[in-house]
Amino acid sequence: MNNHEKALSLLKKEYPKTKYYLDFSTPFQLCVAAILSAQCRDTVVNAVTEKLFKKYKATRDFIKLDDNDIRSITFFKAKAENIREMAKIVHEKYNDRVPQSTAALVEMPGIGKKTANAIMQNAFGIVEGVIVDTHVIRVSYRLGWTKQKNPEKIEEDLMKLFDKKEWKKLPHLLKDHGRAVCKAPAPECSHCVLNKLCPKQGVTKTV
Repeated sequence: MNNHEKALSLLKKEYPKTKYYLDFSTPFQLCVAAILSAQCRDTVVNAVTEKLFKKYKATRDFIKLDDNDIRSITFFKAKAENIREMAKIVHEKYNDRVPQSTAALVEMPGIGKKTANAIMQNAFGIVEGVIVDTHVIRVSYRLGWTKQKNPEKIEEDLMKLFDKKEWKKLPHLLKDHGRAVCKAPAPECSHCVLNKLCPKQGVTKTV
C-alpha cells in the first residue's frame, strides 16, 4: 500500500461519518445552496436554506427571490441575481429539471466547474472529478499529493493518484481534516493521524 493509500485509509477511520456539507432535498435545492456557498461558511448557508426552502417551493418561485431572504450570505445581491437567472433557465429551458450534464451546469450563472462537480456527484451520483476547495488545496499540497496551486491542476493530480471510487469521498475527508487538524496557517501536527506520512510535518506558513 502506497503512502497516499495509507493516508486515505487513516482518514476514513478518523472521520467515519464524513459527508457532503450542504443540506438539500432536491437537485435544484442543491444548485441554490451551492451558489450560496461560494466564499461562505456552510453552517451559514444551511441556516439560510432551512428557511429559504420552506418559503420558496417550486423552481419558478426562485425567479422572484427576494435579496433580503439571503442577506446574511456573503455577496448576497450578486448571488440572489445568479439564483434568479439560474431558476429561470431551469424552469424555461429544462422544464424544471436540473440538467445532468457538467457542460450544461457550468453555462448557468454562479456555477463553475467545482460547483458543477458537487451537483453531479451529490444530486445525481455521477462522479466525473474531484471537488477542490481551499481545504483540499491546502491538505493535498502539504501531504505532497500535488505541487500545483491551480485547482484544476490539483484535481488532475488527485484523479491520477486515487482510484475513481475514492473521488467523491476524498474531498469530504480532506475538508474534515483541514478543519479539525491541518488548519491554516498552522497545522496541529502533534494531533495528526497522518503525522508519520506527511512530508510537511510542522509547517507553519499558509499553503
